[in-house]
Amino acid sequence: MTAEPQKPRRAGLALLPILVFAALAALFWKGLFGDPNTLPSALIGKPVPEFSLGPVPGLDVPGLATADLKKGDVTLVNVWASWCIPCREEQPSLVELAKRPDLRLVSINYKDKPDNALSFLKQLGQPFTAVGFDDRGRAGIDWGTYGVPESYIVDGSGMIRFKLVGGIMQAMANGTLDAEITKAKTPLPPAP
Repeated sequence: MTAEPQKPRRAGLALLPILVFAALAALFWKGLFGDPNTLPSALIGKPVPEFSLGPVPGLDVPGLATADLKKGDVTLVNVWASWCIPCREEQPSLVELAKRPDLRLVSINYKDKPDNALSFLKQLGQPFTAVGFDDRGRAGIDWGTYGVPESYIVDGSGMIRFKLVGGIMQAMANGTLDAEITKAKTPLPPAP
């Protein structure tokens, strides 16, 4: 008895490279034309990570810890560094944003030197009620930070509701930031 050739299996294998190419092409297309400020975050809708950071040495505001983000206020957590050019560009917007009575503004100073961080804030304005000093970048990793600047909106129960990659100027200008702050004021439904 002779076995029949397996033509359907070979045809399926022949289509595999085409399917892989199509999937990669779709990913590249999305990367080229998608919004670079909306990188996915596994932490959206989850509690802020456990962390405790001391203050920037020489700065007259406290450090930042997980418990500080569970006090009932909607909080914007800005991750920045003095060596970051886009951070310099967004700082005036953060100074303006700090005037909002419905928003608490705190930050994580990421992989920086204390003197440089102090000089940055002195020169460009210090809008934060707390600044955690993350000189080794460990808290940034726990937050899922890709780079600086990044900002997170945290609701009053300590849940991360939104992540913005890059400066906040465009998100303020197009209303995205206001919309996300408003959404963060509404409690999340209970998990099933």
